[in-house]
Amino acid sequence: MRKIVNLTRNTTLAENIELANTPLKRMKGLLFRKTLEETSALIIQSTSSIHTFFMQFSIDILFLDRDNRILKLRHNIAPFRFILCPLSAKTTIEFPAGTLVSTQTQVGDFLSIEK
Repeated sequence: MRKIVNLTRNTTLAENIELANTPLKRMKGLLFRKTLEETSALIIQSTSSIHTFFMQFSIDILFLDRDNRILKLRHNIAPFRFILCPLSAKTTIEFPAGTLVSTQTQVGDFLSIEK
C-alpha cells in the first residue's frame, strides 16, 4: 500500500493512494464521485491545470517539484473552479478538503510517496 508522508513535519497525509496514470484516468480524475475518503489522495503526473468542474465536493491541492518539494498549496477548492499549476510542477496531488490544514503542511515541505 502506498502512502504520502510529509518528511518535514513527520505527518502522514494519505494512506490510500490512487494514480491517474493514463489519459482516461487523468481526464476523469475525481469526477462522478460523491466524496474523497479521509486519508485518500489522487496523484496526477505532469499536468498544466486542474479543474473541479462537475465535482460534488471541495478538495485540497498541492503541487510538487521534481524533488517532491511543495511549490504551491490550494485549500478547500470548491466545485467548478480552474487552477493553473506552477510551471515547474511535476506532480499534483488532490486530497480531501482540510487535509493540508490538519497536517500543518506548508510550501517548502518535502514529501515522500512510499510504496
